Amino acid sequence: MELAFGSGILNRMNPEQFRLLVPATVENFDESGYLAANPDIAEAVKAGTVSSARAHFDAFNATESRPLRVPLPIEWKHRKLHRVRPLLGPDIPHRETLQLIDCLTDALREEFSVIPTNNVSAHEYDPPTLALLERHADGLVLDCGAGQRNTYYANVVNYEIVAYDSTDVLGVAERLPFKDASFDAVVCMNVLEHVKDPFQVARELMRVLKPGGELLCVAPLLQPLHGYPHHYFNMTHQGLLSLFEPMTDKRTEVYGAMHPIWALNWILASYHAGLPHEQRGQFAAMTVTQLLASPSSLELETIATALSQAARTELASAHALSARKPH
Repeated sequence: MELAFGSGILNRMNPEQFRLLVPATVENFDESGYLAANPDIAEAVKAGTVSSARAHFDAFNATESRPLRVPLPIEWKHRKLHRVRPLLGPDIPHRETLQLIDCLTDALREEFSVIPTNNVSAHEYDPPTLALLERHADGLVLDCGAGQRNTYYANVVNYEIVAYDSTDVLGVAERLPFKDASFDAVVCMNVLEHVKDPFQVARELMRVLKPGGELLCVAPLLQPLHGYPHHYFNMTHQGLLSLFEPMTDKRTEVYGAMHPIWALNWILASYHAGLPHEQRGQFAAMTVTQLLASPSSLELETIATALSQAARTELASAHALSARKPH
């Protein structure tokens, strides 16, 4: 059963969650919320191919059923920040707004190459992560590199380098602003590839965990280049284990969107998109058997030589670095 709460939807069975992304309807329609939830429409409005979000909604929503992003009631932020303040280290420089605690100083931005970005990192929690949140419903969980969350949880501190509407604390993962042993659990989902020093981040995540605290960390192996805004490292399961060597009961798993079929789809789709139009049909018509031919016999074919430089960088089997030591 659901009830209206502000302009959002609150699930009566779990009053500790607030859904920020809801179906757009005539009753709740809001121009800015519609554009925020549908970046393709926002781009079309900016380009002038669509006159307004309302015009798109009136014309297409009956068939497309687009979402709407609604504002988080300020009392939810008040309660969260009230829980976070005592966890901050005593010497951590920060400033506070109604929406978040900002620990992202200019010095940190420069040291860790934090730059403005229009990229939006957003994904839903998968079942294992939701189960972890439920196990710690009465505690506090740190989501390091949370991205833009579509559901706001009362027991999760959303930590980010971007001030999304769901962000609670701004800062870098290499220098968490929290005291030792602050959190009952930590999740870090698809973040370690985007940081300059994943070993330092791992040490920080372990530092802020309470003794016996639970960690869930996901890092890519065969995902192509993707930047939010940077992409530095992928890692094997052995590499991931080595980052958290002091932890106990360690195990690695591959489930859901971590399955190889997702990586295969991503690579093939990006390769196809990176070809000129006339080569796309040729590539799409190739059988798996043809693609399994010796790469040396394919690399001089048009489907290889015509691939764009951007796609070559995104999907490269390896990169060669040439450099010179300064005098």
